[in-house]
Amino acid sequence: MRYVRHIIRSAIRAIFPARLTHVWDGASALPLAMRLVLAFIASFTFAAVPPGARAQSPIDAAQQLDSTLPMLLQADQMIYDNQNNRVIAQGNVEIYYNNYTLIADKVIYERGNNILRAEGNVQIKEPTGALIKSNRFTLTDDFRDGFIQSLKIVTEQDARIAAASATRQKGDVTVFNNAVFTPCKPCEDNPEKAPTWQIKSKKIIHKKSEATIEYEDATFEMWGIPIMKMPYFKHADPSVKRKSGFLIPRFGNSDDLGFVAETPYYFALAPNYDFTFSPTYTSKQGVLFKGNWRHRTRNGKYDINLYGIDQEDPNQNFTTSDRSFRGSIDTRGDFRINEYWSWGWDVTAETDDTFRRFYDIDNILATDRISQGYLVGQRDRNYFDARIYHFGGLTFSDTTNSEPIVHPVIDYNYIFSDPVLGGELSFDSNVLSLTRDDNGTDSSRLITQVKWRKQIIDRRGQVITPFASARGDVYDNSAFVDPVTGRAESGGTTLRGTAYAGAEYRFPLVKHTRNAAHIVEPIAQIIARPTTTDQFDVPNEDARSLVFDDTLLFDIDKFSGYDRIESGTRANLGVRYTLQRNNGGYAQAVFGQSYQIAGRNDFTADSGLGTDTSDYVAGLYIQPLSYFGFVAQARLDEDNLTVRRTDLASWVSYGATTASVVYANLDAQPALGIPTDREEIQGSGSLRLVKNWYLVGQMRYDIEGSQRISDSLGLKYADDCFALTVTYEETFIRDRDIEPNQAVFVKFEFKHLGAFDLRTGVDSAL
Repeated sequence: MRYVRHIIRSAIRAIFPARLTHVWDGASALPLAMRLVLAFIASFTFAAVPPGARAQSPIDAAQQLDSTLPMLLQADQMIYDNQNNRVIAQGNVEIYYNNYTLIADKVIYERGNNILRAEGNVQIKEPTGALIKSNRFTLTDDFRDGFIQSLKIVTEQDARIAAASATRQKGDVTVFNNAVFTPCKPCEDNPEKAPTWQIKSKKIIHKKSEATIEYEDATFEMWGIPIMKMPYFKHADPSVKRKSGFLIPRFGNSDDLGFVAETPYYFALAPNYDFTFSPTYTSKQGVLFKGNWRHRTRNGKYDINLYGIDQEDPNQNFTTSDRSFRGSIDTRGDFRINEYWSWGWDVTAETDDTFRRFYDIDNILATDRISQGYLVGQRDRNYFDARIYHFGGLTFSDTTNSEPIVHPVIDYNYIFSDPVLGGELSFDSNVLSLTRDDNGTDSSRLITQVKWRKQIIDRRGQVITPFASARGDVYDNSAFVDPVTGRAESGGTTLRGTAYAGAEYRFPLVKHTRNAAHIVEPIAQIIARPTTTDQFDVPNEDARSLVFDDTLLFDIDKFSGYDRIESGTRANLGVRYTLQRNNGGYAQAVFGQSYQIAGRNDFTADSGLGTDTSDYVAGLYIQPLSYFGFVAQARLDEDNLTVRRTDLASWVSYGATTASVVYANLDAQPALGIPTDREEIQGSGSLRLVKNWYLVGQMRYDIEGSQRISDSLGLKYADDCFALTVTYEETFIRDRDIEPNQAVFVKFEFKHLGAFDLRTGVDSAL
């Protein structure tokens, strides 16, 4: 019989008949045997885990079985050997049962001693996707204890284990003899080539109940070269995403701290909360204690990070932080009250401004600290946002003016559901209370505003949008000095109001060609307002970051916040061209100018809007292909077209090259806190040299000051299971105990094992 196919229902007899008399008895013997196979194979299962993941404990593969499915058996030949009391299926044997698949050259069931054997190119695919390969498979009726020869297992995450033999003991302990573990895929060109890394061990013990894997007499190899002997090594089962134990340590050396050694320990306290304790020894300053608490609740999550050190040499390199104890705490939380409301916080407290930067907790380029708590609600056409803030400056030049406390700022927005005069009516409100220490400026305000707009499109495609608004403000503030006029104000209560009305006109002209669509869109806008006579009677807290470019050209109010209001009548004119290619390519160009037609102009001269005729603004956005893009923005002097501001950005990711460049050039704007001209360029990129090898680098350069801010150059190796990065870094920041620094950073990453880091100062490394 060349081909035999049997379908047998999962409901079978629990005990086999004394004699095999016909094909159905012989076939019905297989489901029970198959169950023994599956139960045994499930005991070898361990699913690999992405590095750093922490979630639930392993899931037994047997839980994924579907016993309602029938068994399907197919083979080239079925033999009933009644003389030896056995059944043999041979030739391309395939058995499908309970979502498992067994493939072998031959499957033999021995009825006398209840043993099932699969021989020749045995492959078992589990419901999880794991693939088990073996030359020979044997299972006894007591399926707690089994044996596999020349075993190979491939998990869903590509972790691999091979062994000369494997034995299951005591129901949940599997012992692999003369075994090899690696997550690396075989080389496509040379499958016999040694993987990037592997662990060879005389004995690997998998304890399922403890969720651990132990190695006895093991050797760690890289590219087939023995690197380290490990008489005993133990780690969590890769299927375990949360288990208490030591994490990968970190070692380094720096001029400020000396030798550094960090040994984290992870406490898996419960399925929804954990704690990581990371004492970091420094030879010059003592032990920096770090702790990270994480907790997920039914309706949200929060974490708390603690840092503290009692410095052994508090006067070393510290110009302002000569204290012995230095520390910090930061915490974040986010919780849902219901489907419409949420609340949370992001708060950082520290003993001094430079602690977190000096001990490499924060980026060395950090210049400010913002802590906040918030309550947010959104439903249909309502939006509510209430926040409290604490702003803190981190540089030596910061004063109390840069460290206000906001308690609170509230925004409420509502859009009416029914049209009013055929258009959309909305209501906005803002409440702010702000204080400062050391006789700094205090300010409170209440702002309400009603807006209306309607869009009209005629038959020719012309788009006309009339709009209007009315606004009323109440301010109460202490004495202050206006940074623009230099005038001292006594403070007090100020009432002010304004309104505007205007219209916007657009006429998009569309032309379709064979390969693209072209859109030319002239835009004209006019806004009429009364002159606000008490514009400078209130302090400017939130309208100081004015950047006049093409994205701001058609804003109705170009100030960035509430504290400053445009006055008089202003017109904005421009044209926009858009190209949309059929292949996805895209380009857009914008050019325009703003005009003060009547009333007082409240913009400063250096903003580009301070005269009746503003500077020209232009923008160019090009992405001809998916792997390349370019952006250019410029502000040009109204009289001689001198460039007053330039922002350029470009990126490419093609073949072996990935790169990005950002350039900025800005004239001084003293009124906005920019006392001198600025010109800076920043670039980063990577170049694939050969397979798996990359050159990476970045640089930030102050062109105006003729100095580098930071740069780095690195060499990286990366494949499917291992990454190595060697980076040379320089920073040129000076701020009290923060000084220019040079360092070499070395990072190793092993799939399923974790990462190992080494950081050392250049002087110490040479």
